[in-house]
Amino acid sequence: MKVVIVGGVAGGMSAATRLRRLDERAEIVVLERGAHVSYANCGLPYHIGGVIPDRADLLLRTPEDLGARFALDVRVEHEVLSVDRSARTVRVRDLRDGREYTEPYDRLVLSPGATPVVPPVPGAERGLTLRDVQDSDRVLRRVEDGARSAVVVGGGFIGVEVAENLRHRGLAVALVEAADQVLAPLDPEMARPLATELTAGGIELRLDTRVAKVLPDAVELSTGETLPGDLVVFAAGVRPETALARAAGLELGPFGGIAVDEAQRTSDPDVFAVGDAAEKRDAFSGEPALVPLANLANRHGRLVADAIAGRPVRARPSVGTAVVKVLGLTAATTGWNEKRLRAAGRPYRALHLHAASHAGYYPGARPLALKLLVEPGGERILGAQAVGPEGADKRVDVLATAIAGGLTAPELADLELAYAPPFGSAKDPVNMLGYVAGNLADGVSPTVQWHEVESRLAAGALPLDVRTPAEYARGTIPGARNIPLDDLRNRLGELPRDREILVFCEGGLRGHAALRILVQEGFRTVNLDGGRRTWEAGRPAR
Repeated sequence: MKVVIVGGVAGGMSAATRLRRLDERAEIVVLERGAHVSYANCGLPYHIGGVIPDRADLLLRTPEDLGARFALDVRVEHEVLSVDRSARTVRVRDLRDGREYTEPYDRLVLSPGATPVVPPVPGAERGLTLRDVQDSDRVLRRVEDGARSAVVVGGGFIGVEVAENLRHRGLAVALVEAADQVLAPLDPEMARPLATELTAGGIELRLDTRVAKVLPDAVELSTGETLPGDLVVFAAGVRPETALARAAGLELGPFGGIAVDEAQRTSDPDVFAVGDAAEKRDAFSGEPALVPLANLANRHGRLVADAIAGRPVRARPSVGTAVVKVLGLTAATTGWNEKRLRAAGRPYRALHLHAASHAGYYPGARPLALKLLVEPGGERILGAQAVGPEGADKRVDVLATAIAGGLTAPELADLELAYAPPFGSAKDPVNMLGYVAGNLADGVSPTVQWHEVESRLAAGALPLDVRTPAEYARGTIPGARNIPLDDLRNRLGELPRDREILVFCEGGLRGHAALRILVQEGFRTVNLDGGRRTWEAGRPAR
């Protein structure tokens, strides 16, 4: 059996090496258009920033290595021009000398990846993208040639990483994002602290703004302003690279990626597709989705090898778990966010938690914000987000695993997680999410969200701040009355019984305790989910 793989890196090389481990006699040919077939593309921004100083550290395997260890025929700088499905051949051009030839196959694996989105604006050709090692070389050459200012277009994961690393190099950096927040997979109250972190780190942030024109040494914005930009990097997302598949008559999915089944087979049973070019199946809707993540590309490459070798396989639907470093903060997410749930009309409960990354009495504990989205009734976990200097990745990984295992939100309370004071708390923040979710499910602690405060106050609710007088003096919700939690039982006579009491504290815990007192004393009471800290984070920047 001869297997031809178009494209290397995560998906293609995982397929090739796994197939060799399963079948020693298969002929395996890998055709890679670029100069490198196996490299850590997720590390490219950090090489630009000098965090990974040695370029060689990003180059994981060479064709010679792969030939010696796995008996693979790896050909770099070989571009596949077309696929003839009836003849089972691909037309190939050797980019080093222009020679073209035909390569036959029994099974074909497409792993062409994705193409960076470049906005169609005048002067866009001066901008650079960051997709492979050659792209990072081009960016570094501009920096080393004396670039002093940079404009990064796009506030997603790659854009934020590039902006941070160019700033680390000493450039004056502006980040331009068309949406009203950075990092779209997060909800606004979780993303706003990240915007503050970027600004505090010296990165000029322009939200709700588009690039209108790229000038010789600057960028003109949709507002009419100009930003200095010796270097311009487009990081406004990617689209599946499907030209080969489309020309070959393979079926494309509703989002423009290659349509595949649970074994990653395309509409041609002898052709498979993996990586960013192939559509995935969403774990919550069951519908096709684009999820350009390296871990999925690796997993699906391995799965395709199993399918070709005749092993039963089935790709798990994707929950879209991701993490990103934003200067001194980490942001992690899994599943759907509140924006998407609301747009889809799906019922949900949202809950926020502010905790410490480890036991508060052990030195170095850092604040950690978490958000959980839950399906009412069955209490299925629909999504989670975490932001903080440390511990966000760990908690979201646990929550992604809980989703995969089918745990309900209240069942998080029963997870036995590793605990010692330097690493966590006896009641880990994930356990606490379970407690809060259980209280909501049982009706023990009714809550309102930060974006509902204004309407509740307009309807006559009384905001009750149960923090200390010192905390109250530093800032509160307009119109709030201050009765500290420890004084509440003795001052119930100061509260009206004909109005809803909207109780709040800094993070939600004291508010819950106050609510339980008030409810049992006959007051109609709701707690502000996530407390004043979440309300403050969710408010538009002033």
